[in-house]
Amino acid sequence: MTPRRHVLRAGLAAAAASSLSLPLWAQKGPIRIGAVLPFSGGLELFGNQAKIGIDLAVAEINAAGGILGSKVEVLYQDDKTDPKTAVERTTQLIQRDQVLALIGPITSSNRDAMMPAVKKGKTPLLYATNYEGGGCDRYLFSFNTVPNQELEKLLPELKKRAGDSFYLFGADYVWPQKMFEQAEALIKKMGGKVVGKEFVPFGTKEFTPIIRRIKDSGAKVILKALPGADGITFIKQAEDFGLMKDATVGFLGFAETYLGAFGEGKGQNMWVTVPFAASIKDPKVADFVARVKKSAGDKAPISHYVMTHYNAIKAVEAALKKAGKIDREALVNGLEGLSMDIPTGKMTIGKADHHASFNMYLAKTEGAGLSVVEAMGTLAPQAGCKK
Repeated sequence: MTPRRHVLRAGLAAAAASSLSLPLWAQKGPIRIGAVLPFSGGLELFGNQAKIGIDLAVAEINAAGGILGSKVEVLYQDDKTDPKTAVERTTQLIQRDQVLALIGPITSSNRDAMMPAVKKGKTPLLYATNYEGGGCDRYLFSFNTVPNQELEKLLPELKKRAGDSFYLFGADYVWPQKMFEQAEALIKKMGGKVVGKEFVPFGTKEFTPIIRRIKDSGAKVILKALPGADGITFIKQAEDFGLMKDATVGFLGFAETYLGAFGEGKGQNMWVTVPFAASIKDPKVADFVARVKKSAGDKAPISHYVMTHYNAIKAVEAALKKAGKIDREALVNGLEGLSMDIPTGKMTIGKADHHASFNMYLAKTEGAGLSVVEAMGTLAPQAGCKK
């Protein structure tokens, strides 16, 4: 072997070894994003909605040539609506699969459980579920609502239309608890009164005793923060008991997927504030809905969880193009202060608090969907970050 060939082969070997030592997201190949979502355990309704939005965004990005020449690949993991499982799946995705970023979960309990692994691995977590606020970290970005965006217009509207007595009822975990803390303060400020408040564990099947207490309280408004199958069961039983004739429901965390589960003619006139509704009269929203149906099927319900998870993946594309390179820190830097078009208008991510501003809508359930009562414009989040 000549000296020149020896040097050349040694150089190539060193380059190959160096390439192998790089994390997968820094090598030439697909950009991997880990999705930690519930596909079992009671909240699969939300996990499936998130997946519809993620899959559409990835398909569109890859059809257009990928991000900076690299295609996007999503690695899905079922967190089973369980914090311990969520941590195990997160650790696996960061350490073994070396994902560039994570998207998910649904519950605040799972998000809080995941954050130590996220921070240790310095891996951005894209959180596209409405939540109680206060999640403030370099590696956490919120793409859905916090309490002020969901409550500040909803509660006065409920008081005006139904009455000033509120019964707060939700699942026994951090999101409903924190939402109700802020709701109580707002209700008091606007001259209303809370006549009852209680929480139930996940998996509750029989709500009749609670429904009786709500009816006996004389509450005109039920502020409900009970997600998933439990929330569907409660509404069915409340309808059968006749409670819905006496009280109006403000449904926190509502998804349009619920309506088909209540039964024909049930679950009507429930009030919500959301960042998206499929019925919005806007060409961009109509185009988005058409693309979702083409991808997921005509019968697929389309809630705001579809759009917020779609937005999160599209934000990865915009942030990496803004940064001009593909790595975790570049993604964080690109996301901070990012402003981009989404189906409902403009979304801006806070440079300091990493929470999103976007248009919000007051709506009520009507027929098989949501009827928008008022377009409320852009509502900036009060993220709850401690200074």
